[in-house]
Order: sequence, then structure tokens, then C-alpha cells
Amino acid sequence: MSTSWTWAALRERALLETPDVLVLDKPPGIAVTGERHDVDLVELAAAEGEILYPVHRIDKVTSGLVLLARTLPAHGPLTRQFADRTAEKAYLAVLEGAGLPERWTIDLPLGVGRKSTVRIAAPRESLTFDAAASRWAVPEAEVLPGKKNYPSVTHLERVAEAGGRTLVVARPVSGRRHQIRVHLAWTGTPITGDPLFRGEGRTFLHSWRLRLPAGDGLDVTAPPDPEFLAQFPEVEIDPG
Repeated sequence: MSTSWTWAALRERALLETPDVLVLDKPPGIAVTGERHDVDLVELAAAEGEILYPVHRIDKVTSGLVLLARTLPAHGPLTRQFADRTAEKAYLAVLEGAGLPERWTIDLPLGVGRKSTVRIAAPRESLTFDAAASRWAVPEAEVLPGKKNYPSVTHLERVAEAGGRTLVVARPVSGRRHQIRVHLAWTGTPITGDPLFRGEGRTFLHSWRLRLPAGDGLDVTAPPDPEFLAQFPEVEIDPG
């Protein structure tokens, strides 16, 4: 539970620290910011006198790398790289399912459904997989009318499979809320443990690597923790 974490303990998980930025390896179970019913990372820091500005966010259930600015002047140029899509993000995920392509792309718009849930902005039965292009898409005519939708693209690469599960690298081009989780679940391979899709226990989604080309540049990797690695003990995950 997030309440078991202190800021001092989280601070020990720093992957990189400069006068402008702090990169933390966030454990699963604590939100980055905006937590309504429990404490979050930014709140814990503020309570100890350290003001931080999230540059990007990962879900509460997601582990791994999160980038925080330590000053407002640093925050703007960093967030612009995410808005301009020059930031390169890579996640590791364990999926329920096997026999997946070596590489594939999910190009499906996201929308907001009932109770503010994120969903694909089209009927499930209209989603199509082009085997030749190794790409999930939906005909434009099938996109649900009347509500705003958000074009969203995720590139995926199979790393290993065992016991009916598959380890993948997910590289979201766009950075929509719950994008990787919704894309994978709606195309038939939900992330193991994902509570959005009736999973239980830990959600095996890990923010693994971040590259920012502009400014001073940034290239940081958060190695997966032992619990994550135990899902595929024979696999050596290449940080490259």
C-alpha cells in the first residue's frame, strides 16, 4: 500500500538527480500525483519540504521510471518534449496470451466512456488486424460519433513467452491516459493483473526507459524489480 512508503524510502530509489530533475524508480501501489483517497508521491515530498513538478505520469499500479522537475523553469521545456512527441518511452509488460507477432502496432483511438472510463472509441467488433502490416486499426466510419476521441498509437515487440503469457516491450507514440493498458486489453491480450480488466494482484506494467533528446539530453533506464523478473526468470532483458 502507498501509505507504507515514506519520502525518505522513495528518495533512495532515485535513478538520476540534477539541480533541475529527479528521476525515481516508483514502486507499484503509489500514485505520482492527484491521489484523492490516499497519499501520493508529490504530496509525500511536499510534506518533507521538497516541491516537485511531474513531467509525465505513470499509473498508480505501474512501476518504474518517473520524471519530476525540481524547478518550474525546468518543467516547461521538459513537458514540451512529451507534447511534441520527441520523448521516447519504453515499457515492459507481461500479457495474458501467446502466439503473438514478433512486432506489431496498435493504432486505435481512445475515448471516454461511462464513469470516465477510458475505452477504444469504436465498437469492439469493428477492430481489425492486418496480418500483412501487423497492425490493429479501425475503419474511420466505425469510430463512435458525438464524443471527442484521441488518436493513439502503440508499437510492441515480443521478448519472450512462457506458460501462456508473453513479455513485451511497449513503445507508446502518443501518451494518453491508460493507453497501453486499454490498447492491449481491447485487442485480446490484457496485462497480467490489470484491475481495469478484472485482474488481481500486481499489474505487470513497468516504465522501463526514457530518452529525451533536447536540452541537456536524458537517457535513463529503470531495471525491473525481482518480482517482475521472476515472471520470466530465463530472460535477460537488454536495456538497449
